[in-house]
Amino acid sequence: MLSDRIRAMSAPRWLALFTGIVAAWTALYLMAIPAEQRQFGAIYGADFWASLCTVTPDAAGFARMFAMWVLMSAAMMAPTVLPALATYEELGQSGADASMARLLGGYMSVWLGFSLVAAALQMGLFRAGLLDPLGQSGTVWLTAGLLGIAGLYQFSPVKDLCLEKCRSPMMFFMSHWDEGPWRNGIRLGLVCLGCCWALMLLAFVGGVMNLAFMGLATAIMVFEKLPELGRWITRPLGGLLIVASAAIGFGLV
Repeated sequence: MLSDRIRAMSAPRWLALFTGIVAAWTALYLMAIPAEQRQFGAIYGADFWASLCTVTPDAAGFARMFAMWVLMSAAMMAPTVLPALATYEELGQSGADASMARLLGGYMSVWLGFSLVAAALQMGLFRAGLLDPLGQSGTVWLTAGLLGIAGLYQFSPVKDLCLEKCRSPMMFFMSHWDEGPWRNGIRLGLVCLGCCWALMLLAFVGGVMNLAFMGLATAIMVFEKLPELGRWITRPLGGLLIVASAAIGFGLV
């Protein structure tokens, strides 16, 4: 019953998880660049951002980018996986080993890997002059390309397969239950990555550390994984992204 599930989520392990999510969003809020400064940056150009030292093309800059992507991944992806975690806990009530911490650890290890790749990509694009120091696209073609890739991926069989597993977590876990919580967490992380990597990379369009983008993207990814509602989101969203890509690419907006 729903009431039983809600009561179960008041257990210390759930409270610790919710606290972690709130802490990640709080850290992102404190690190975010205010909209006023973004406007000043558009007016005053590269010298303005250099004075803020937001990103530097060195080891220290890469470390900051990696830490930022880790926070983003934790804040944005943890809410999307809550139904799967609740399902795993219910299955574990039969007495099997269902350590929430080990499951979540395996899950987040995948997103740590994604964060490393995303930080390296951001550094490469920044050095090539395609991103500003806030991680936002500085060229029409990069913006249109990222939107087009994300839009087309919404129609891909890989996306459909990954979403199917995310929307039916009980069947997913029962198929791999004997592998234990750590490996199940890794599998869940890979499936989640298969669902969301293209939408996450749209941070380079909306601006890395843009709270409005992160909030909207998180809500979309949460709703997309819901069994009934999600089926009405995936392809219409893909169509909108493709239209936006074409409009920007042809200079219509």
